[in-house]
Amino acid sequence: MNKGLSIFIFLVAITLAGCAKRPTLYSADEAMKEFSPNYFEFDYLQAKARLVMEEDNGKTTRGSMTLRAKKDSVIWFSISPGLGIEAARGLITREEIKIKDRINGQDVNLTFDQFQNTYGLKLSLDLFQNILFANVPYGVSYRDRLLRVGKTFELSQRRDGILYESVVGVQHGKVNKLETGSRFHKGKLTATYPEFEDLEGQPYAYKILITFAMENAGELQNTLINLEFNKVEPQNTPLTFPYNF
Repeated sequence: MNKGLSIFIFLVAITLAGCAKRPTLYSADEAMKEFSPNYFEFDYLQAKARLVMEEDNGKTTRGSMTLRAKKDSVIWFSISPGLGIEAARGLITREEIKIKDRINGQDVNLTFDQFQNTYGLKLSLDLFQNILFANVPYGVSYRDRLLRVGKTFELSQRRDGILYESVVGVQHGKVNKLETGSRFHKGKLTATYPEFEDLEGQPYAYKILITFAMENAGELQNTLINLEFNKVEPQNTPLTFPYNF
């Protein structure tokens, strides 16, 4: 290669590097002006979804899920593998998480602190609600880190020893991907949202892919849950949340 060509290639490389899109680090004031997260609004909601759950041991469960929720108060769900048989029922409140496993008899009845100590994963009603509706976990404050990268914002928030990392779409203000992790526990949670559609004037993720990594007998076990909603109905009429079969 002659010297002139080498210099030309070098200059082209420098030019391309200078033109490459770089993330923009916003100051706190700029973040408040530019960043506009979109929170799903509802009073009560009921929905139905197709569910596929894959476990580390190769077990795959397919079925349907019925969901009911009262904003900021309770989430209720029922899972059926088919033929009208209810396999599990769950109730999530501000204080605890309760799951009745009708087939295996492996029930869960724990406060969120007990759940974290048992499975190494911090959960809460707010987190479940934010996952279901692709909301940013917390309101943005000056202690958070915010980057603008192309058509997304990358938001890092640390609360109570848990790191929440969100990728938020600029166009709709919803979370495209959420990851949680702790320096004190091995458990992790990841939720991704491939697309959003309009639901009564609000962007809604009808497809959600959730990965739970939880400690069990000293080992980290992964569970992959694929939800595809086919019916979502926000409403003002109160719903019931029966837990016992």
